[in-house]
Parts: sequence; structure tokens; C-alpha cells
Amino acid sequence: MSIFRVILSIVFPPLAVIDKGCGSTLIVFLLTLCGWVPGVIAALVIINNPDR
Repeated sequence: MSIFRVILSIVFPPLAVIDKGCGSTLIVFLLTLCGWVPGVIAALVIINNPDR
């Protein structure tokens, strides 16, 4: 997890997970529409996941 990704997930969460797949991007985008904090949390969790 690079510092650039962390900053990007705080500023615009869907853009930080764009390379993780369409499903992850869509989930983070919908959560960001519901509220900024859930989108940031989801983006950080997806970025920090070592399986993907």
C-alpha cells in the first residue's frame, strides 16, 4: 500500500481502487455516494487486502 494510494483513497475513493476490478470500484462508488466516510473506509480495506 503506497502513500499515493492512501492519499487518493481519501480524496476520491473510487479512483484508488480502479485497478482492483469493476465490482470493487462499483461498491466503493456506491458507498461514496452514501457518504464520504464509508467510501474511504471501503477503499482502504480493499487496498490493504493482500489477497487481491
